[in-house]
Amino acid sequence: MTRPEWQNLNGLWDYAIASKEQTSVEKFDGQILVPFAVESELSGVQQALLPSQRLWYRRTFDSPLPQGEGLGVRVLLHFGAVDYQCEVFLNGQLVGAHTGGYCPFTFEITEALMTGENELVVAVWDPSDAGKQERGKQVLRPQGIWYTAVSGIWQTVWLEAVPETSIESLKLTPDFDAGTLSVEVKARGAAGTLSLEAEAFDGQVMIAHNGGLAAGRLVLTLENVRAWSPADPHLYDLKVRLIQNSQTVDEVGSYFAMRKFGIQDGRFAVNDQPLFLYGPLDQGYFPDGLYTPPSEAAMLFDIEYAQRIGCNFIRKHVKVEPARWYAACDRLGLIVWQDMPNGGTGGADWVAYLAIGLGITTPDDLWMSRFGRGEVAGRERFRAELAEMVATLEHFPCIAAWVPFNEGWGQFESHRMAEWLKQADPTRLVDAASGWFDRGAGDFQSRHIYSIKLRRGRPDGRSFALTEFGGYSLKIPGHVWDEEKCFGYKFFESPEALTEAYVKLLAEQVEPLIAEGLAVAIYTQTTDVEIEINGFLTYDRQVEKMDTSVLREAHARLSRVFSEGRISSK
Repeated sequence: MTRPEWQNLNGLWDYAIASKEQTSVEKFDGQILVPFAVESELSGVQQALLPSQRLWYRRTFDSPLPQGEGLGVRVLLHFGAVDYQCEVFLNGQLVGAHTGGYCPFTFEITEALMTGENELVVAVWDPSDAGKQERGKQVLRPQGIWYTAVSGIWQTVWLEAVPETSIESLKLTPDFDAGTLSVEVKARGAAGTLSLEAEAFDGQVMIAHNGGLAAGRLVLTLENVRAWSPADPHLYDLKVRLIQNSQTVDEVGSYFAMRKFGIQDGRFAVNDQPLFLYGPLDQGYFPDGLYTPPSEAAMLFDIEYAQRIGCNFIRKHVKVEPARWYAACDRLGLIVWQDMPNGGTGGADWVAYLAIGLGITTPDDLWMSRFGRGEVAGRERFRAELAEMVATLEHFPCIAAWVPFNEGWGQFESHRMAEWLKQADPTRLVDAASGWFDRGAGDFQSRHIYSIKLRRGRPDGRSFALTEFGGYSLKIPGHVWDEEKCFGYKFFESPEALTEAYVKLLAEQVEPLIAEGLAVAIYTQTTDVEIEINGFLTYDRQVEKMDTSVLREAHARLSRVFSEGRISSK
Protein backbone atom coordinates (compact mmCIF):
# COMPACT_ATOMS: atom_id res chain seq x y z
CA MET A 1 0.00 0.00 0.00
CA THR A 2 2.00 2.93 -1.32
CA ARG A 3 1.81 6.70 -1.26
CA PRO A 4 4.39 8.99 -2.88
CA GLU A 5 5.31 10.97 0.24
CA TRP A 6 7.14 9.37 3.17
CA GLN A 7 10.21 10.00 5.30
CA ASN A 8 12.79 7.29 6.05
CA LEU A 9 14.12 7.31 9.62
CA ASN A 10 16.81 4.68 9.07
CA GLY A 11 20.36 5.79 9.82
CA LEU A 12 22.42 6.57 12.90
CA TRP A 13 20.52 6.72 16.18
CA ASP A 14 21.90 7.10 19.71
CA TYR A 15 21.73 3.90 21.75
CA ALA A 16 22.23 2.72 25.31
CA ILE A 17 22.07 -0.67 27.02
CA ALA A 18 20.86 -0.45 30.61
CA SER A 19 19.22 -2.54 33.30
CA LYS A 20 15.75 -3.81 32.43
CA GLU A 21 14.40 -2.10 35.56
CA GLN A 22 15.67 1.32 34.46
CA THR A 23 12.78 3.47 33.17
CA SER A 24 14.85 6.06 31.30
CA VAL A 25 18.43 6.88 30.35
CA GLU A 26 20.23 10.19 30.48
CA LYS A 27 23.50 9.18 28.82
CA PHE A 28 23.81 7.13 25.65
CA ASP A 29 26.64 4.70 24.89
CA GLY A 30 27.19 5.64 21.26
CA GLN A 31 25.47 5.31 17.89
CA ILE A 32 23.76 2.39 16.21
CA LEU A 33 22.87 2.02 12.54
CA VAL A 34 19.15 1.35 12.16
CA PRO A 35 17.71 -1.01 10.89
CA PHE A 36 20.41 -3.50 11.95
CA ALA A 37 19.98 -5.48 15.17
CA VAL A 38 22.29 -4.57 18.03
CA GLU A 39 24.02 -7.98 17.81
CA SER A 40 24.94 -7.52 14.14
CA GLU A 41 28.23 -6.24 12.76
CA LEU A 42 26.47 -3.69 10.54
CA SER A 43 24.78 -2.07 13.54
CA GLY A 44 28.19 -0.80 14.62
CA VAL A 45 27.60 -2.23 18.11
CA GLN A 46 27.78 -6.05 17.80
CA GLN A 47 26.80 -6.68 21.43
CA ALA A 48 24.38 -9.26 22.82
CA LEU A 49 21.31 -7.92 24.61
CA LEU A 50 20.72 -9.97 27.77
CA PRO A 51 17.28 -10.71 29.25
CA SER A 52 18.21 -8.57 32.28
CA GLN A 53 18.83 -5.55 30.03
CA ARG A 54 16.88 -3.02 28.03
CA LEU A 55 18.00 -1.41 24.79
CA TRP A 56 17.29 2.28 24.30
CA TYR A 57 17.26 4.20 21.03
CA ARG A 58 17.04 7.97 20.45
CA ARG A 59 17.00 10.25 17.44
CA THR A 60 15.46 13.56 16.40
CA PHE A 61 13.56 14.54 13.28
CA ASP A 62 11.74 17.57 11.93
CA SER A 63 7.96 17.49 11.93
CA PRO A 64 6.60 16.25 8.60
CA LEU A 65 3.44 18.35 8.96
CA PRO A 66 3.10 20.82 6.06
CA GLN A 67 3.99 24.38 7.08
CA GLY A 68 0.82 26.20 8.04
CA GLU A 69 -1.34 23.28 6.88
CA GLY A 70 -1.33 20.98 9.89
CA LEU A 71 -5.11 20.88 10.23
CA GLY A 72 -6.56 17.73 8.69
CA VAL A 73 -3.23 15.92 8.38
CA ARG A 74 -2.33 12.95 10.56
CA VAL A 75 1.21 11.64 10.99
CA LEU A 76 1.92 7.91 11.22
CA LEU A 77 5.07 6.32 12.62
CA HIS A 78 5.75 2.90 11.04
CA PHE A 79 8.08 0.15 12.27
CA GLY A 80 8.83 -2.79 9.97
CA ALA A 81 9.76 -5.03 12.91
CA VAL A 82 11.21 -4.68 16.42
CA ASP A 83 12.24 -7.73 18.45
CA TYR A 84 10.64 -8.26 20.95
CA GLN A 85 8.74 -5.86 23.26
CA CYS A 86 9.00 -2.13 22.71
CA GLU A 87 7.64 1.14 23.99
CA VAL A 88 7.80 4.26 21.84
CA PHE A 89 8.01 7.79 23.22
CA LEU A 90 7.76 11.06 21.28
CA ASN A 91 8.83 14.23 23.09
CA GLY A 92 8.56 12.36 26.38
CA GLN A 93 5.04 11.09 25.70
CA LEU A 94 4.27 7.36 25.34
CA VAL A 95 2.67 7.00 21.89
CA GLY A 96 2.43 3.21 21.78
CA ALA A 97 3.77 -0.23 22.63
CA HIS A 98 4.06 -3.47 20.69
CA THR A 99 4.83 -7.10 21.49
CA GLY A 100 6.13 -9.52 18.86
CA GLY A 101 9.38 -9.54 16.93
CA TYR A 102 8.34 -10.19 13.33
CA CYS A 103 5.49 -8.01 12.08
CA PRO A 104 5.06 -4.31 11.26
CA PHE A 105 3.10 -1.92 13.44
CA THR A 106 2.04 1.71 13.28
CA PHE A 107 1.31 4.49 15.78
CA GLU A 108 -0.46 7.76 15.05
CA ILE A 109 1.74 10.45 16.60
CA THR A 110 0.07 13.69 15.48
CA GLU A 111 -0.91 14.94 18.93
CA ALA A 112 2.58 14.39 20.33
CA LEU A 113 4.35 16.25 17.52
CA MET A 114 5.91 19.66 18.06
CA THR A 115 6.85 22.30 15.52
CA GLY A 116 10.43 21.86 14.40
CA GLU A 117 12.65 19.26 16.04
CA ASN A 118 11.09 16.21 17.73
CA GLU A 119 12.74 13.59 19.96
CA LEU A 120 11.89 9.94 19.32
CA VAL A 121 12.86 7.31 21.94
CA VAL A 122 12.35 3.55 21.67
CA ALA A 123 12.87 1.14 24.58
CA VAL A 124 13.23 -2.59 23.77
CA TRP A 125 13.33 -5.72 25.90
CA ASP A 126 14.07 -9.13 24.35
CA PRO A 127 14.59 -12.33 26.37
CA SER A 128 15.70 -14.32 23.29
CA ASP A 129 15.70 -18.04 24.15
CA ALA A 130 15.48 -17.37 27.89
CA GLY A 131 11.76 -16.85 27.19
CA LYS A 132 9.15 -18.98 25.44
CA GLN A 133 7.97 -16.30 23.02
CA GLU A 134 8.11 -16.75 19.24
CA ARG A 135 11.79 -16.28 18.31
CA GLY A 136 12.74 -18.59 15.43
CA LYS A 137 16.30 -19.94 15.71
CA GLN A 138 17.67 -17.16 17.89
CA VAL A 139 19.68 -18.14 20.95
CA LEU A 140 22.02 -16.35 23.32
CA ARG A 141 24.62 -19.12 22.93
CA PRO A 142 24.69 -20.11 19.25
CA GLN A 143 25.53 -23.69 18.34
CA GLY A 144 24.55 -26.24 15.71
CA ILE A 145 21.27 -25.22 14.09
CA TRP A 146 20.76 -22.37 16.57
CA TYR A 147 22.01 -18.94 15.56
CA THR A 148 22.91 -15.52 16.97
CA ALA A 149 20.01 -13.68 18.59
CA VAL A 150 18.49 -10.57 17.03
CA SER A 151 17.23 -7.76 19.27
CA GLY A 152 15.74 -4.35 18.72
CA ILE A 153 14.88 -2.58 15.48
CA TRP A 154 15.71 -4.80 12.50
CA GLN A 155 13.48 -3.39 9.76
CA THR A 156 12.86 0.09 8.36
CA VAL A 157 11.39 2.90 10.48
CA TRP A 158 9.51 5.58 8.59
CA LEU A 159 7.05 8.49 8.84
CA GLU A 160 4.04 9.16 6.69
CA ALA A 161 1.67 12.16 6.64
CA VAL A 162 -1.84 11.14 5.60
CA PRO A 163 -5.19 12.95 5.36
CA GLU A 164 -7.38 12.90 8.45
CA THR A 165 -9.75 10.64 6.55
CA SER A 166 -7.55 8.03 4.89
CA ILE A 167 -7.18 4.41 3.87
CA GLU A 168 -5.82 2.38 6.77
CA SER A 169 -5.55 -1.02 5.10
CA LEU A 170 -6.41 -3.09 2.04
CA LYS A 171 -7.32 -6.74 1.78
CA LEU A 172 -7.12 -8.06 -1.78
CA THR A 173 -8.58 -11.51 -2.50
CA PRO A 174 -8.47 -12.94 -6.02
CA ASP A 175 -11.09 -15.46 -7.17
CA PHE A 176 -9.35 -17.17 -10.06
CA ASP A 177 -12.36 -19.20 -11.18
CA ALA A 178 -14.70 -16.21 -11.24
CA GLY A 179 -12.11 -13.80 -12.66
CA THR A 180 -12.72 -11.27 -9.88
CA LEU A 181 -10.76 -9.40 -7.25
CA SER A 182 -12.33 -8.49 -3.91
CA VAL A 183 -11.01 -5.17 -2.57
CA GLU A 184 -11.76 -4.65 1.13
CA VAL A 185 -10.89 -1.22 2.47
CA LYS A 186 -10.61 -0.12 6.08
CA ALA A 187 -10.73 3.66 6.54
CA ARG A 188 -9.53 5.75 9.48
CA GLY A 189 -11.04 9.01 10.63
CA ALA A 190 -14.10 8.43 8.48
CA ALA A 191 -16.75 11.13 8.74
CA GLY A 192 -19.73 11.97 6.53
CA THR A 193 -20.58 10.29 3.26
CA LEU A 194 -17.66 8.46 1.69
CA SER A 195 -17.29 6.42 -1.44
CA LEU A 196 -14.62 4.09 -2.77
CA GLU A 197 -13.14 3.73 -6.20
CA ALA A 198 -10.78 1.00 -7.44
CA GLU A 199 -8.99 0.66 -10.76
CA ALA A 200 -6.95 -2.29 -12.02
CA PHE A 201 -4.20 -1.87 -14.62
CA ASP A 202 -2.32 -4.21 -16.89
CA GLY A 203 0.75 -2.10 -17.60
CA GLN A 204 -0.59 1.35 -18.49
CA VAL A 205 -4.01 0.06 -19.58
CA MET A 206 -6.93 0.21 -17.14
CA ILE A 207 -8.72 -3.14 -17.37
CA ALA A 208 -11.29 -2.92 -14.56
CA HIS A 209 -13.04 -0.24 -12.54
CA ASN A 210 -15.66 -0.13 -9.82
CA GLY A 211 -16.91 2.43 -7.34
CA GLY A 212 -19.69 3.08 -4.91
CA LEU A 213 -20.67 4.19 -1.45
CA ALA A 214 -18.12 3.08 1.10
CA ALA A 215 -19.37 -0.15 2.59
CA GLY A 216 -15.79 -1.35 2.83
CA ARG A 217 -15.72 -3.74 -0.14
CA LEU A 218 -15.64 -3.56 -3.94
CA VAL A 219 -15.38 -6.32 -6.53
CA LEU A 220 -13.46 -5.88 -9.77
CA THR A 221 -14.27 -8.15 -12.71
CA LEU A 222 -11.40 -8.89 -15.08
CA GLU A 223 -11.72 -10.08 -18.66
CA ASN A 224 -9.17 -12.43 -20.26
CA VAL A 225 -7.35 -13.07 -17.00
CA ARG A 226 -3.61 -13.64 -17.27
CA ALA A 227 -2.75 -16.05 -14.48
CA TRP A 228 0.25 -15.76 -12.16
CA SER A 229 2.55 -18.78 -12.03
CA PRO A 230 6.29 -19.47 -11.71
CA ALA A 231 6.43 -19.71 -15.51
CA ASP A 232 4.62 -16.39 -15.95
CA PRO A 233 4.58 -14.27 -12.75
CA HIS A 234 2.18 -11.67 -14.09
CA LEU A 235 1.16 -8.87 -11.74
CA TYR A 236 -1.57 -6.29 -12.11
CA ASP A 237 -1.37 -2.79 -10.63
CA LEU A 238 -4.15 -1.32 -8.53
CA LYS A 239 -5.24 2.15 -7.43
CA VAL A 240 -7.75 2.66 -4.63
CA ARG A 241 -9.30 6.03 -3.82
CA LEU A 242 -11.34 7.31 -0.91
CA ILE A 243 -13.75 10.03 -2.04
CA GLN A 244 -15.60 12.57 0.08
CA ASN A 245 -17.96 15.20 -1.33
CA SER A 246 -16.85 14.30 -4.87
CA GLN A 247 -13.21 14.97 -3.99
CA THR A 248 -10.45 12.37 -3.64
CA VAL A 249 -9.20 12.62 -0.05
CA ASP A 250 -6.76 9.70 -0.23
CA GLU A 251 -5.27 7.38 -2.84
CA VAL A 252 -2.99 4.39 -2.49
CA GLY A 253 -1.25 2.16 -4.98
CA SER A 254 -0.93 -1.60 -4.77
CA TYR A 255 -0.73 -4.72 -6.93
CA PHE A 256 -2.27 -8.17 -7.14
CA ALA A 257 -2.14 -11.41 -9.07
CA MET A 258 -4.78 -13.82 -10.29
CA ARG A 259 -3.81 -17.27 -9.11
CA LYS A 260 -5.17 -20.30 -7.28
CA PHE A 261 -3.44 -22.90 -5.10
CA GLY A 262 -4.86 -26.32 -4.36
CA ILE A 263 -4.35 -30.07 -4.37
CA GLN A 264 -5.49 -32.38 -7.18
CA ASP A 265 -5.25 -36.15 -6.73
CA GLY A 266 -2.62 -35.67 -4.07
CA ARG A 267 -0.55 -33.26 -6.15
CA PHE A 268 0.08 -29.57 -5.51
CA ALA A 269 -1.64 -27.46 -8.19
CA VAL A 270 -1.36 -23.87 -9.39
CA ASN A 271 -4.38 -22.58 -11.28
CA ASP A 272 -5.67 -26.19 -11.48
CA GLN A 273 -2.42 -27.37 -13.10
CA PRO A 274 -0.28 -29.91 -11.17
CA LEU A 275 3.20 -28.63 -10.34
CA PHE A 276 6.05 -30.37 -8.55
CA LEU A 277 7.49 -27.98 -5.97
CA TYR A 278 11.22 -28.12 -5.40
CA GLY A 279 13.36 -25.60 -3.57
CA PRO A 280 15.49 -24.80 -0.54
CA LEU A 281 14.84 -24.28 3.10
CA ASP A 282 15.77 -20.63 3.58
CA GLN A 283 16.82 -19.24 6.98
CA GLY A 284 17.22 -15.60 5.91
CA TYR A 285 20.43 -14.95 7.88
CA PHE A 286 23.40 -12.83 6.77
CA PRO A 287 26.87 -12.82 8.42
CA ASP A 288 27.00 -9.02 8.72
CA GLY A 289 23.31 -8.10 9.08
CA LEU A 290 21.91 -11.27 10.74
CA TYR A 291 18.13 -10.97 10.14
CA THR A 292 18.53 -7.84 7.99
CA PRO A 293 19.95 -8.09 4.46
CA PRO A 294 22.89 -5.70 4.06
CA SER A 295 21.39 -4.36 0.83
CA GLU A 296 18.60 -4.81 -1.67
CA ALA A 297 21.07 -6.60 -3.97
CA ALA A 298 22.02 -9.05 -1.22
CA MET A 299 18.37 -9.85 -0.56
CA LEU A 300 17.66 -10.40 -4.25
CA PHE A 301 20.77 -12.53 -4.72
CA ASP A 302 19.43 -15.40 -2.61
CA ILE A 303 16.05 -15.44 -4.37
CA GLU A 304 17.57 -15.17 -7.83
CA TYR A 305 20.09 -17.92 -7.03
CA ALA A 306 17.28 -20.34 -6.13
CA GLN A 307 15.65 -19.57 -9.44
CA ARG A 308 18.95 -19.82 -11.34
CA ILE A 309 19.53 -23.41 -10.18
CA GLY A 310 16.07 -24.41 -11.33
CA CYS A 311 13.99 -24.12 -8.17
CA ASN A 312 10.41 -22.84 -8.29
CA PHE A 313 9.89 -22.69 -4.56
CA ILE A 314 11.29 -21.49 -1.22
CA ARG A 315 10.31 -22.47 2.29
CA LYS A 316 10.84 -19.43 4.50
CA HIS A 317 11.99 -21.04 7.71
CA VAL A 318 10.78 -19.78 11.13
CA LYS A 319 11.27 -16.13 10.15
CA VAL A 320 9.15 -13.36 8.61
CA GLU A 321 10.96 -11.29 6.00
CA PRO A 322 10.58 -7.59 5.17
CA ALA A 323 7.76 -6.92 2.69
CA ARG A 324 10.23 -6.30 -0.14
CA TRP A 325 11.38 -9.94 0.02
CA TYR A 326 7.88 -11.25 -0.70
CA ALA A 327 7.31 -8.59 -3.35
CA ALA A 328 10.47 -9.84 -5.08
CA CYS A 329 9.17 -13.42 -5.02
CA ASP A 330 5.88 -12.17 -6.47
CA ARG A 331 7.73 -10.39 -9.26
CA LEU A 332 10.19 -13.21 -10.02
CA GLY A 333 7.72 -16.09 -9.69
CA LEU A 334 8.98 -18.06 -6.67
CA ILE A 335 6.29 -19.88 -4.70
CA VAL A 336 6.71 -19.54 -0.91
CA TRP A 337 5.71 -21.66 2.04
CA GLN A 338 5.69 -19.41 5.10
CA ASP A 339 6.63 -20.72 8.54
CA MET A 340 5.43 -19.20 11.76
CA PRO A 341 8.52 -18.38 13.87
CA ASN A 342 8.66 -21.06 16.53
CA GLY A 343 8.46 -20.47 20.26
CA GLY A 344 7.76 -22.62 23.28
CA THR A 345 10.61 -25.08 23.69
CA GLY A 346 12.92 -26.44 20.99
CA GLY A 347 11.37 -29.86 20.60
CA ALA A 348 9.81 -32.08 23.23
CA ASP A 349 11.24 -34.22 26.03
CA TRP A 350 12.13 -37.93 25.92
CA VAL A 351 8.61 -39.06 26.86
CA ALA A 352 7.13 -37.42 23.78
CA TYR A 353 9.90 -38.79 21.54
CA LEU A 354 9.42 -42.31 22.91
CA ALA A 355 5.68 -42.12 22.34
CA ILE A 356 6.04 -40.98 18.74
CA GLY A 357 8.73 -43.61 18.12
CA LEU A 358 6.38 -46.35 19.34
CA GLY A 359 3.57 -45.00 17.19
CA ILE A 360 1.56 -43.81 20.18
CA THR A 361 -0.48 -40.80 19.10
CA THR A 362 -2.18 -38.59 21.63
CA PRO A 363 -4.16 -35.41 21.00
CA ASP A 364 -1.82 -32.44 21.12
CA ASP A 365 -4.06 -30.56 23.49
CA LEU A 366 -2.44 -32.90 26.03
CA TRP A 367 1.23 -32.84 27.11
CA MET A 368 1.40 -29.16 26.14
CA SER A 369 3.93 -28.37 28.86
CA ARG A 370 6.36 -30.79 27.17
CA PHE A 371 6.41 -28.42 24.20
CA GLY A 372 6.63 -25.25 26.29
CA ARG A 373 2.92 -24.47 25.91
CA GLY A 374 1.64 -25.25 29.38
CA GLU A 375 0.71 -21.62 30.10
CA VAL A 376 -2.55 -20.21 28.74
CA ALA A 377 -0.93 -16.81 28.19
CA GLY A 378 1.79 -18.38 26.02
CA ARG A 379 -0.77 -20.13 23.83
CA GLU A 380 -2.83 -16.97 23.48
CA ARG A 381 0.31 -15.02 22.56
CA PHE A 382 1.12 -17.55 19.83
CA ARG A 383 -2.40 -17.32 18.39
CA ALA A 384 -2.24 -13.52 18.38
CA GLU A 385 1.16 -13.44 16.65
CA LEU A 386 0.07 -16.08 14.13
CA ALA A 387 -2.99 -13.96 13.28
CA GLU A 388 -0.76 -10.90 12.99
CA MET A 389 1.58 -12.72 10.59
CA VAL A 390 -1.28 -13.90 8.38
CA ALA A 391 -2.80 -10.41 8.28
CA THR A 392 0.61 -8.95 7.43
CA LEU A 393 1.48 -11.39 4.63
CA GLU A 394 -1.84 -12.46 3.11
CA HIS A 395 -1.48 -9.77 0.42
CA PHE A 396 1.48 -11.47 -1.27
CA PRO A 397 0.43 -13.77 -4.15
CA CYS A 398 3.58 -15.94 -3.92
CA ILE A 399 2.62 -17.46 -0.55
CA ALA A 400 0.95 -20.83 -1.15
CA ALA A 401 0.92 -22.39 2.33
CA TRP A 402 1.13 -21.53 6.02
CA VAL A 403 3.29 -23.64 8.35
CA PRO A 404 2.31 -23.00 11.99
CA PHE A 405 4.64 -25.56 13.64
CA ASN A 406 8.06 -27.02 12.88
CA GLU A 407 9.47 -30.20 14.46
CA GLY A 408 7.44 -29.94 17.64
CA TRP A 409 8.89 -26.55 18.65
CA GLY A 410 6.06 -25.12 20.71
CA GLN A 411 3.51 -27.33 18.96
CA PHE A 412 -0.01 -27.56 20.36
CA GLU A 413 -3.58 -28.02 19.11
CA SER A 414 -2.44 -28.76 15.55
CA HIS A 415 -5.94 -29.52 14.26
CA ARG A 416 -7.38 -26.38 15.81
CA MET A 417 -4.57 -24.21 14.39
CA ALA A 418 -4.98 -25.76 10.92
CA GLU A 419 -8.74 -25.24 10.98
CA TRP A 420 -8.31 -21.63 12.11
CA LEU A 421 -5.84 -20.96 9.28
CA LYS A 422 -8.22 -22.47 6.74
CA GLN A 423 -11.02 -20.21 7.95
CA ALA A 424 -8.84 -17.12 8.18
CA ASP A 425 -7.37 -17.67 4.69
CA PRO A 426 -9.31 -20.14 2.51
CA THR A 427 -7.11 -19.28 -0.51
CA ARG A 428 -4.04 -21.15 0.80
CA LEU A 429 -2.95 -24.57 2.00
CA VAL A 430 -1.72 -25.56 5.45
CA ASP A 431 1.25 -27.71 6.47
CA ALA A 432 0.10 -28.07 10.05
CA ALA A 433 3.20 -29.73 11.49
CA SER A 434 6.35 -29.77 9.42
CA GLY A 435 8.22 -32.88 10.50
CA TRP A 436 8.25 -35.18 13.54
CA PHE A 437 4.97 -34.79 15.44
CA ASP A 438 2.37 -35.30 12.72
CA ARG A 439 -1.14 -35.28 14.17
CA GLY A 440 -2.92 -35.86 10.87
CA ALA A 441 -3.96 -32.21 10.52
CA GLY A 442 -3.66 -29.91 7.52
CA ASP A 443 -3.22 -30.64 3.82
CA PHE A 444 0.15 -32.41 3.93
CA GLN A 445 1.77 -35.50 5.34
CA SER A 446 4.96 -33.58 6.06
CA ARG A 447 8.22 -35.43 6.75
CA HIS A 448 11.79 -34.43 7.66
CA ILE A 449 14.41 -37.07 6.83
CA TYR A 450 18.16 -36.73 7.29
CA SER A 451 20.97 -39.30 7.24
CA ILE A 452 18.73 -42.27 6.42
CA LYS A 453 17.03 -43.43 3.25
CA LEU A 454 14.15 -41.24 2.11
CA ARG A 455 10.75 -42.92 2.32
CA ARG A 456 7.16 -41.94 2.71
CA GLY A 457 4.87 -42.84 5.55
CA ARG A 458 1.61 -44.71 5.30
CA PRO A 459 -0.74 -42.77 2.97
CA ASP A 460 -3.58 -41.07 4.82
CA GLY A 461 -5.35 -39.07 2.10
CA ARG A 462 -3.18 -35.96 2.45
CA SER A 463 -0.57 -34.81 -0.04
CA PHE A 464 2.94 -36.18 0.63
CA ALA A 465 5.62 -33.51 1.19
CA LEU A 466 9.29 -34.03 2.01
CA THR A 467 9.63 -30.74 3.84
CA GLU A 468 13.29 -31.14 4.89
CA PHE A 469 15.96 -33.48 3.59
CA GLY A 470 19.60 -33.57 2.52
CA GLY A 471 21.71 -31.21 4.56
CA TYR A 472 24.82 -32.36 2.68
CA SER A 473 27.80 -30.41 3.98
CA LEU A 474 31.04 -29.09 2.55
CA LYS A 475 33.48 -26.82 4.36
CA ILE A 476 35.08 -24.15 2.19
CA PRO A 477 38.11 -22.80 4.14
CA GLY A 478 38.20 -19.02 4.25
CA HIS A 479 34.43 -18.86 3.77
CA VAL A 480 33.17 -20.19 7.10
CA TRP A 481 31.90 -18.57 10.27
CA ASP A 482 34.22 -20.61 12.47
CA GLU A 483 37.24 -22.51 11.12
CA GLU A 484 37.18 -24.92 14.09
CA LYS A 485 33.49 -25.74 14.47
CA CYS A 486 31.03 -27.00 11.90
CA PHE A 487 27.66 -28.73 11.84
CA GLY A 488 25.96 -30.79 9.12
CA TYR A 489 24.23 -34.08 8.45
CA LYS A 490 26.64 -35.72 5.98
CA PHE A 491 30.10 -34.36 5.14
CA PHE A 492 32.03 -34.31 1.88
CA GLU A 493 35.62 -33.38 1.10
CA SER A 494 35.30 -31.68 -2.30
CA PRO A 495 32.78 -29.93 -4.56
CA GLU A 496 33.00 -32.89 -6.95
CA ALA A 497 32.13 -35.42 -4.24
CA LEU A 498 29.29 -33.22 -2.95
CA THR A 499 27.85 -32.77 -6.43
CA GLU A 500 28.01 -36.48 -7.23
CA ALA A 501 26.29 -37.39 -3.96
CA TYR A 502 23.61 -34.72 -4.38
CA VAL A 503 22.71 -35.77 -7.93
CA LYS A 504 22.66 -39.41 -6.82
CA LEU A 505 20.36 -38.56 -3.90
CA LEU A 506 17.84 -36.94 -6.24
CA ALA A 507 18.05 -39.69 -8.86
CA GLU A 508 17.99 -42.72 -6.56
CA GLN A 509 15.77 -41.54 -3.70
CA VAL A 510 13.71 -38.47 -4.61
CA GLU A 511 12.67 -39.58 -8.11
CA PRO A 512 11.24 -42.93 -6.93
CA LEU A 513 9.25 -41.09 -4.27
CA ILE A 514 7.65 -38.93 -6.97
CA ALA A 515 6.17 -42.15 -8.37
CA GLU A 516 4.85 -42.86 -4.86
CA GLY A 517 3.06 -39.52 -4.66
CA LEU A 518 5.72 -37.03 -3.57
CA ALA A 519 4.37 -33.55 -4.38
CA VAL A 520 6.86 -31.24 -2.63
CA ALA A 521 10.56 -31.54 -1.75
CA ILE A 522 12.59 -29.05 0.28
CA TYR A 523 16.37 -29.34 0.43
CA THR A 524 18.39 -28.03 3.39
CA GLN A 525 19.43 -25.31 2.52
CA THR A 526 20.08 -22.08 0.56
CA THR A 527 23.25 -21.00 2.40
CA ASP A 528 25.50 -22.00 5.24
CA VAL A 529 24.43 -20.25 8.44
CA GLU A 530 27.07 -19.65 11.11
CA ILE A 531 28.60 -23.06 11.92
CA GLU A 532 25.94 -24.96 9.93
CA ILE A 533 27.67 -25.67 6.59
CA ASN A 534 25.00 -27.45 4.54
CA GLY A 535 24.13 -24.69 2.11
CA PHE A 536 24.20 -24.58 -1.67
CA LEU A 537 26.18 -21.38 -1.00
CA THR A 538 28.72 -20.36 1.62
CA TYR A 539 27.44 -18.02 4.32
CA ASP A 540 29.20 -15.04 2.71
CA ARG A 541 27.59 -15.93 -0.66
CA GLN A 542 31.03 -15.90 -2.28
CA VAL A 543 31.21 -19.59 -3.27
CA GLU A 544 28.70 -21.80 -5.08
CA LYS A 545 29.54 -25.27 -3.83
CA MET A 546 28.05 -27.10 -6.82
CA ASP A 547 28.00 -26.24 -10.51
CA THR A 548 24.90 -24.26 -11.45
CA SER A 549 24.28 -26.08 -14.73
CA VAL A 550 24.48 -29.49 -13.05
CA LEU A 551 21.99 -28.41 -10.38
CA ARG A 552 19.63 -26.92 -12.93
CA GLU A 553 19.59 -30.10 -14.97
CA ALA A 554 19.08 -32.32 -11.90
CA HIS A 555 16.16 -30.18 -10.77
CA ALA A 556 14.66 -30.06 -14.26
CA ARG A 557 14.77 -33.85 -14.33
CA LEU A 558 12.59 -33.99 -11.19
CA SER A 559 9.96 -31.90 -12.96
CA ARG A 560 10.12 -34.15 -16.03
CA VAL A 561 9.72 -37.28 -13.92
CA PHE A 562 6.73 -35.66 -12.22
CA SER A 563 5.15 -34.58 -15.52
CA GLU A 564 5.71 -37.87 -17.34
CA GLY A 565 4.89 -40.30 -14.57
CA ARG A 566 1.70 -41.41 -12.92
CA ILE A 567 1.24 -40.46 -9.31
CA SER A 568 0.13 -43.25 -7.03
CA SER A 569 -1.78 -42.42 -3.88
CA LYS A 570 -1.39 -45.96 -2.49
